[in-house]
Amino acid sequence: MSETISFETLLAEVKYDAGGLVVCVTQDATSNEVLMVAWMNEEALRLTFSTGDVTYWSRSRKSLWRKGETSGHVQKLKEARIDCDGDTILLKVDQTGAACHTGAPTCFFRKAL
Repeated sequence: MSETISFETLLAEVKYDAGGLVVCVTQDATSNEVLMVAWMNEEALRLTFSTGDVTYWSRSRKSLWRKGETSGHVQKLKEARIDCDGDTILLKVDQTGAACHTGAPTCFFRKAL
């Protein structure tokens, strides 16, 4: 089951934490592989939807961060979803280059058994 909602509806349903942030899981739109997990605030969400370039909130720098701004490893938004509780965003993207700052295609390249 999938329900289509407007961007404004999605924004109205987001439940930000005390710092005004929401968790964002980013997934490759073609392979469905999870690329990374980051944080967004309302401004990052609005910029992502208005430009199509995924923008996050950097907690360490306390500033907006457009993915690929310096590396060229950009993420282009294909689809956005919100979970049933409203406290997590899922972005499906077209990824150019590596998603991880280590140079790995995904931040989830280590596994434990």
